[in-house]
Amino acid sequence: MAYIHEQTGWPQLTWDNDELAAPLAAVRCQQGRLLGKMETLGFDLRSEASLVVLTADVVNSSAIEGERLDPHEVRSSIARRLGLDAAGLPLPSRSVDGVVEMMLDATQRFDEPLTAKRLYGWHAALFPTAHSGIHKIEVAQWRTDADGPMRVVSGAIGKEKVHFQAPVADRLPEEMEQFLAWFNGRSATDPVLKAAMAHFWFVTIHPFEDGNGRIARAIADMSLARADGSKDRFYSMSSQIEAERKDYYRQLELAQRGELDVTSWLAWFLGCLGRAIDSSDERLAGVLNKARVWQRLQSRSVNERQRTVINRLLDGFDGYLSTAKYAKLAKCSSDTALRDIRELLERGVLVANPGRGRSTSYRMAPPEAIVE
Repeated sequence: MAYIHEQTGWPQLTWDNDELAAPLAAVRCQQGRLLGKMETLGFDLRSEASLVVLTADVVNSSAIEGERLDPHEVRSSIARRLGLDAAGLPLPSRSVDGVVEMMLDATQRFDEPLTAKRLYGWHAALFPTAHSGIHKIEVAQWRTDADGPMRVVSGAIGKEKVHFQAPVADRLPEEMEQFLAWFNGRSATDPVLKAAMAHFWFVTIHPFEDGNGRIARAIADMSLARADGSKDRFYSMSSQIEAERKDYYRQLELAQRGELDVTSWLAWFLGCLGRAIDSSDERLAGVLNKARVWQRLQSRSVNERQRTVINRLLDGFDGYLSTAKYAKLAKCSSDTALRDIRELLERGVLVANPGRGRSTSYRMAPPEAIVE
């Protein structure tokens, strides 16, 4: 059977609007509810939520390709580039910085045209040493097929299974010109469907020697940011794809070996996106809990020392709080720390753990226990 890019009429992809109408409407409703909920948060908490999601997106997009990035380095790189607090985080490596640079360029400048020059920049950022592992690759240019046709394979050497073979290199200038003209052009196609289409179309062309999957997902995130009309990211499509990786590759292979009708791929993408949005509450649980705590506290202010310690506890403090730890975090005397702690106990912000004297320790109470 011919690959989809060998079909007469390529790249005029088609789909069944009637079949996709209900799942598309459901996903758009989910997006609206999530964005509405996040709008109720203050700027700092929205920024923190976006930082959590962007970190997960970068880590998991690389994990899909078998590359493991340090989440702390990724968070550090994103925070530094967005002007957010990176205290205590490690300095990121060049390779981490490169992946982050690509993702932020896609999502923070989502409303700017996607060009060949911009894609070359993303590719160079992904491979700052011009190597993929131990192999030297051509960077910031379309592949040449000097070592043979571009194939997606699995299995041991001599027993490889070819899942897909991309268009020959000679076709790439024309293929990419058509793709970019479509992506940048005005269209009646919903931006969410366009994200699914762009992801599939780009990865089918496979224009680079390596990194095509990560770039395809960055392009999809760019289109999803256009759909949301926001630079902030509150759900991670790449994280959900990583969770469903086997099905993801199976759906791509089925579509690439099929006809020009890509309804099945688009339906799978919409379902995966819906599940990504559903999982955002769990991913953002810490940020949303922090929002609930500060909402309960807003009617009666806390002092700056108390604010600092509460935020540290909400951000995932290691172990329980003690008077000595409070004094160190707030940079105050033990007497002042004890007085602050007693106030927080009275207001229901802190709960004392079993134990007395020097062994007394405290933990955060649930938001509903806080006295407004």
